[in-house]
Amino acid sequence: MGYLEPMGAFARLAEPHAKRRGEPGRLAEEQAALRRVATLVAGGAPSAEVFDAVAKEVAQVLELPNVAVCRYADDGTVMTVVAVVGSHPDSFHRGSSWPLDGPSVVREILRTARPQRVEDYSGLPGTLAAEAREGGFSRVAGAPIIVDGRVWGVIVTSSLETPLPDGLEDGLAEFTGLVATAIANSDAHDELTRLVEEQAALRRVATLVAAGARPEEVFEAVSAEVAALLPADASALTRYEEDGTVTALSGWTTEGGYRYVGRRYEVEGTVSGLIFETGGPGRVEYHADAMGDAGNAAHEMGWRSSVGAPIRVDGRLWGTLAVISKDEVALPSDTERRLAEFTDLVATAIANTEAHQELARLADEQAALRRVATLTAKGAPPGEVFEAVSAEVAPLVGSDAAGVTRFEADGTFTALGGWARNHDYPVTGRRFPLDGSVSGLVLETRRPARIDDFEGLPGEAAAAMREIGWRSAMGAPIWVEGRLWGVLVVYSDGDEPLPPDTERRLGEFTQIVATAIANADSRAELDASRARIVATADATRRRIERDLHDGAQQQLVSLALEVRAAQANTPKEMRAHREDLSHIAEGLTTVLDGLREIARGLHPAILAEGGLGPAVKTLAHRSPIPVELDVRDDGRLAESVEVAAYYVVSEALTNAAKHSHASKVEVELEVREPVLRVTVRDDGVGGADPGVGSGLLGLKDRVEALGGTLDLESGRTLGTSLIVELPLENGTR
Repeated sequence: MGYLEPMGAFARLAEPHAKRRGEPGRLAEEQAALRRVATLVAGGAPSAEVFDAVAKEVAQVLELPNVAVCRYADDGTVMTVVAVVGSHPDSFHRGSSWPLDGPSVVREILRTARPQRVEDYSGLPGTLAAEAREGGFSRVAGAPIIVDGRVWGVIVTSSLETPLPDGLEDGLAEFTGLVATAIANSDAHDELTRLVEEQAALRRVATLVAAGARPEEVFEAVSAEVAALLPADASALTRYEEDGTVTALSGWTTEGGYRYVGRRYEVEGTVSGLIFETGGPGRVEYHADAMGDAGNAAHEMGWRSSVGAPIRVDGRLWGTLAVISKDEVALPSDTERRLAEFTDLVATAIANTEAHQELARLADEQAALRRVATLTAKGAPPGEVFEAVSAEVAPLVGSDAAGVTRFEADGTFTALGGWARNHDYPVTGRRFPLDGSVSGLVLETRRPARIDDFEGLPGEAAAAMREIGWRSAMGAPIWVEGRLWGVLVVYSDGDEPLPPDTERRLGEFTQIVATAIANADSRAELDASRARIVATADATRRRIERDLHDGAQQQLVSLALEVRAAQANTPKEMRAHREDLSHIAEGLTTVLDGLREIARGLHPAILAEGGLGPAVKTLAHRSPIPVELDVRDDGRLAESVEVAAYYVVSEALTNAAKHSHASKVEVELEVREPVLRVTVRDDGVGGADPGVGSGLLGLKDRVEALGGTLDLESGRTLGTSLIVELPLENGTR
């Protein structure tokens, strides 16, 4: 920060100064002045108050009409007026900055670290010389303030026309040694205060993060804390985006409020752009003719200059923390250093916040996976799974709707199911051409794809999106066992496109979706395979039954008739021969009856001819245990359902006859859309176990192959209850 030497006019001549330098009380006055300054420092007075006191004490002790205390910038290019008393030009006020760009007392003092004077600034180049000539001050003297071995600043005084007293600079030098001690103590106090304030700011931010505050709250707190610490007229915290822009996440102004939160800017002409190029702290000035959105925003807010420092999180350039000045005077030259120190604290808070968010996101995703996996494990229909997946993923990525699409062999895609925030998912079951759709882009690129605006896009899908009110969409491919199966799509009805990280987050979630789909597909394939096996077995049974009826049974009937005919034609006197033929005929009849019983067991003809009701009645009539039969629907059902129900009743009655010691059995058949419910109960000893023997286990496989359920209750001494529900498939026939 460097600045112009103080100016003023002497009202006294040199003689009084020379006399007073030799008076015995002079040293006492200087010591008293130092004590007064030291008392201020010890009392925790602000630096500005200490510097003002130093200037007043020097002017009083040395009887000077004006005194200024100035501080050099770290790089020695500028000086700043930190205190001024007495007569001086309006432009030479506290806080004003002056470049050391030409010969001057303050520049020479910085170079030599010794007292200096200039009696005439006429003809000298540089900003300070020009200001001195304009104000009429041509005589200046000063002495260095050396703190901790370096030239910290300077005490200067000036005169309009009166010559400067001889040895004045030496008198200033005698006093600056005492002043340096006070300044060093004040600097140390300021540094301690700054450290305490920074630590307090960090604790406040860290407390917010630990409490799980939303990122917006954390960023607002950071902006307010850093502006107060430096201080500055405003502050802003921005984040770099993947598309090369920067987003204003939070800000603070002395007036209150920050109107640009959430807006994206091109980085050209901004301190964020400079930092992105250099990787280090930087500063920019905003001129009236600054171009672009950022320049317009700076002009609207009255910003003159900005200093920013990079925020690095886990080694990556995450964003920028900047402070802003509305003053024509630039922000102090050590602002970059102080800001850079604070960004380390900010980065820690952001890293903690991101870690907290990542943990919460992971927990949400794992919970979503468990819910979807539970649905799949229960054998939920695919449509229900797709709706559940969509309802889970939309809130996770912050979209307004989500859906699952499947690619079809004819070059179209089908919307299988979805979820929308404010209404039912309107496109379930619809089939669309690929043009103008995210699904089409995904199929073309085999990668995630997005459409940021459906306006003006051709195609039936784009028109449907516009009609619904969805403005943008993003989709990630669903790969199932190495093939591109479909797309998980999210939609937004807002003006802003979906965030850049949606692709990554959605891409991670599609792995979960793919697992659910693969499980559902595998289950469907397994059920279909089991159903085909059962259907094949039933067809084989029917074929064997038909072959027995048309082949062996007919042959046995013919043979029995022939034997009876031979018996009738045998003479009566051949009694023994006739008895032999009769025995053979009876044996053939017995074999034929047994063969018919086997055929009925394979596939009863009455089931195919009369349906389930008559077939079950036949089973009831043949049961050795009395059966109470209640058939509440005599209509015909799908063949696979009738066959499965028949074998359920047949096996249950057979088991009851063999093991239950029951006095009666109740059989109920009732159609309860969309299932056929079969119930068989007995009052026997119970204890039936599907794991023992193959009968009940075979029934369970047959029922589940059709998508049905089988429940068995068979407590000891409590009888046995078998309840089966079979999907009606295509209903009655």
